[in-house]
Amino acid sequence: MFVYLDNSSTTRQYDAVTELMCRYMSLDYGNPSSLHRMGIAAEKALKEARKQVSSVLEAKDEEIFFTSGGTEADNMAIFGVAKARRRRGNKIITSAVEHPAVLECVNKLEKEGFMVTRLGVDREGLISLEDLRRELDQNTILVSVMQVNNEVGTIQPISEIVEIVQKYNKEKSTDILVHTDAVQALGKMAVKTGADLISFSGHKIHGPKGVGALYIRKGIFIDPLIYGGGQERAVRSGTENVPAIAGFGLACRIAHENLNTRAEAMAKARERLSSAIRANISEAAVNGPQMPQSACCGILNVSFPGARGEVLLHTLEQEGIFVSTGSACSSRHKGESHVLRAMGLASKMIEGTIRFSFNEFITEQEIDYVADKLTVSVSKIRKLGSFR
Repeated sequence: MFVYLDNSSTTRQYDAVTELMCRYMSLDYGNPSSLHRMGIAAEKALKEARKQVSSVLEAKDEEIFFTSGGTEADNMAIFGVAKARRRRGNKIITSAVEHPAVLECVNKLEKEGFMVTRLGVDREGLISLEDLRRELDQNTILVSVMQVNNEVGTIQPISEIVEIVQKYNKEKSTDILVHTDAVQALGKMAVKTGADLISFSGHKIHGPKGVGALYIRKGIFIDPLIYGGGQERAVRSGTENVPAIAGFGLACRIAHENLNTRAEAMAKARERLSSAIRANISEAAVNGPQMPQSACCGILNVSFPGARGEVLLHTLEQEGIFVSTGSACSSRHKGESHVLRAMGLASKMIEGTIRFSFNEFITEQEIDYVADKLTVSVSKIRKLGSFR
């Protein structure tokens, strides 16, 4: 049996997305900046995709800017705001459990003289809103907190964060912006949170790799990262990747139209596997929120002390089961997960961690197969002593 449970790393494209992309690679392959009819057809595809993405947010089409993915969208938001607003202040507030696409940006800015506050999290991966309130000051220009954590699935209270910042802005006559990385939230829950800037990625929602978007609320101006021909209203120059953008737009539409059904299917799969693990594997511990309202339906992070995560991953692979030990974007880098470390987990728990991430197509039979093979694999590895 083949069971793919690494959907937070990437997803299989919808067939309809692949078919649409092929059309813009082999038939309507014009440059959207060209004035002839092939260029106009490509430009029409961009407009349609922009509308499909903006509808997810109930935003204006002109507030959507296409990028090469979630990482570029995060970079655009953070560097763009920092450079555009440096004269207003130089403090950025983020969390200790952000994706590297955010953390590496603020690390770079810190070296350039910006002040960076990294909010700690509790055992479930949640920031403290009181900590946020205490850190806001006249020097703050940006708050960047991800909507859903990519390793443990913690849902941060973005709407409440926005309310806190807006209240501070009103009381202190400041103009602090809120950015959220919603890459792991898109297609699993509502992403209309009131944030000023929101990052998305295509390949987490059965769309293509190499494409994403940044929502920028109308009236906000950021410095571009890329200069050139002035595409994307001069915010992101470079000839647009029309096939990928068209595919991303369609994937957004499909995911949004079936949002409740998708989320329910993933939540059921998550609960079924979680229950089986708790019932059959001693000492296994689910990391992250225990209450459903704070846990993303698509991610289940579990520690299996006594079974090294990488060994367990490859053992499951031999059974046709594909999982992850954490974030795929940083899995090749040595060292413990910064997310689990920030949550206060002991090293023996971190080293034995596996992330299961779901899609809407997973069946009960597949989940039961995973649970059975997982139970046998953990027992086998513990007996062999993978920590020797």
